[in-house]
Amino acid sequence: MQDDPDLEAAYALQTPDDNRRLYADWAATYDDEFAVDMDYMLPLHVAEAFASVGGQGPVLDLGAGTGLLGAALKTCGIGPVDATDLSQEMLDVAGTKGLYAHLFTGNLLETLPVEDGAYAGAASSGTFTHGHVGPEALDEVLRVVRPGGVVALSINAEHWEAKGYDARLAELGPRIADLAVREVRIFGPEASGPHARDLSRVVTFTRA
Repeated sequence: MQDDPDLEAAYALQTPDDNRRLYADWAATYDDEFAVDMDYMLPLHVAEAFASVGGQGPVLDLGAGTGLLGAALKTCGIGPVDATDLSQEMLDVAGTKGLYAHLFTGNLLETLPVEDGAYAGAASSGTFTHGHVGPEALDEVLRVVRPGGVVALSINAEHWEAKGYDARLAELGPRIADLAVREVRIFGPEASGPHARDLSRVVTFTRA
């Protein structure tokens, strides 16, 4: 893993401890040195997808980071929103923005400190990607959403192929309804560098 926090380092993460270390170092500069410089559009794509299929609060922002998806959900009139992330330092930044009703650390690959069906919806931007979580985390997403609740997730397009999301979503078939997938650009026209044209799939479904 690289010493400096950047997208290459994030994609190279191997363990939750690696993740915590990188984002602890990146939290203070993430919004300016990554989100602004790379014209990061993915949170807005996810929020708009969530709203377009009737998503409503209370919502859990999974892998909330510094709150970029929370801000996009607010722009779309969605709330209240809670936030969870592996990195306390990233949540500390998110907490200064007045976007979330409640913030707490949590690991999607384990059991979140949330009751079954606690939320009417869940949304996630930038968490289902290289070096982070794979399709095995979908079970925990479904656990925290009540029947009839809406889910909107971004899943990095290369990560989708590498980790077999098509097969996993097919296995979840009886537990989800109204599955829709569309491909979007992660970054806007101001982005530059080797990842400027990276793609994500934005998935929406309802918990059956």
